[in-house]
Amino acid sequence: MAEGKSYLEPGFVMKSLIGPLAMRSGKIPVLTVAGRTSGQPRSLPIGRPVEVDGRRYLVSPRGETHWVRNLRAAGCGSLRSHGVTESFRAVEVEAEERDHAIAAYRAAAGKPVAPAFAKLPDAADHPTFRLDDAVVVSGPKG
Repeated sequence: MAEGKSYLEPGFVMKSLIGPLAMRSGKIPVLTVAGRTSGQPRSLPIGRPVEVDGRRYLVSPRGETHWVRNLRAAGCGSLRSHGVTESFRAVEVEAEERDHAIAAYRAAAGKPVAPAFAKLPDAADHPTFRLDDAVVVSGPKG
């Protein structure tokens, strides 16, 4: 990871067991974004976007992760959840807007994210993206 940036590496169990199972379940949102170096799509399970004042946000509880760096470079991505995929433009937010989104995220996510925020207590260590111009690109047949 970039020097001077805060990052909490996921443990072996998360990377090897929980993450892959969560992606296959279809119940956890899966973020897909172009790799910043390869340009190839990279997918991973991610916490649900949180809504604040009618806008949706993705918050990185683990800090400056690969998905954050990829999304920052690409400027757009897609989320798949419950058989519906939507594309969006990602706008990284700062200061008060970030702080409100993080507070809502912590309230919604609860105990599972508390250790990450205890280890990285500064809000500036949690990149936060507003999902703008979201468009459903595929969904369940019906």
